[in-house]
Amino acid sequence: MRAVILTIASTFCLLGCTTPEQKAMQQQAEMDRTMAEYGPACTQLGHAPNSDPWRNCVLQLSAQNGGARGGVSTSIFGSFGSWGRGSGVGIGIGVGR
Repeated sequence: MRAVILTIASTFCLLGCTTPEQKAMQQQAEMDRTMAEYGPACTQLGHAPNSDPWRNCVLQLSAQNGGARGGVSTSIFGSFGSWGRGSGVGIGIGVGR
């Protein structure tokens, strides 16, 4: 019985692992999505596609939009520093406003 439980637990642990190649593929897919979403706006702003200023524009627009949606807070103080909103109580990772 112990062997069966150990085998099942090991299987679940291995399913949760990702290789560096898989992480790189996920990051590349995310960057491709970001460039497809914000690239046209940066081109309309006058930046040549796939130039350094265009890439900076894409990253800035992505960061601005991500900040407006709310980010992930890794603060151990919860929402304490959010200008009076929230109780400030809580430990762990939470979604910011």
